[in-house]
Amino acid sequence: MYNSRLRETKMAYDVLDISNELLRYAENTDGSDLMTNLKLQKMLYYQQGFHLAMFGTPLFNDEIEAWMYGPVVPSVYMYYKGCGKSGIPSNKELHFEFSDRKEEALFREVCDVYGKYSAVGLMNMTHREMPWKSTSTGEGNVIDKDKMRSFFRTRLKK
Repeated sequence: MYNSRLRETKMAYDVLDISNELLRYAENTDGSDLMTNLKLQKMLYYQQGFHLAMFGTPLFNDEIEAWMYGPVVPSVYMYYKGCGKSGIPSNKELHFEFSDRKEEALFREVCDVYGKYSAVGLMNMTHREMPWKSTSTGEGNVIDKDKMRSFFRTRLKK
């Protein structure tokens, strides 16, 4: 699979580490099915957006693109593409830790709030939000991180 990398201060995490944490969250949520690639993509979008809004830095460096079915991190999509529409099990051998408790707390809160929605529900939500709406749809069309930061700042609890 892949190796977890510890990050230095102010550096982003590896997107596959974050993806695996999201998959692990889905497995550990009572009554939840495994997360699909479609849902994983939307959860990465929400994690990135809130991290940008709260900390001013990206959670991961990979770009998010505006595809037909909503935001997608192409590298993660390709990594899990073979799973099709099936749920994706986490890599239980991977050990990952956030370097900052505030980052971990935000990650968990975003999981708790958005993880309860279906993949299609999340897709519909992203389609109504300015970062996705203001970006042309199609592979290679990157959703601007500054647009995400501005939009998600309006969603933070004061």
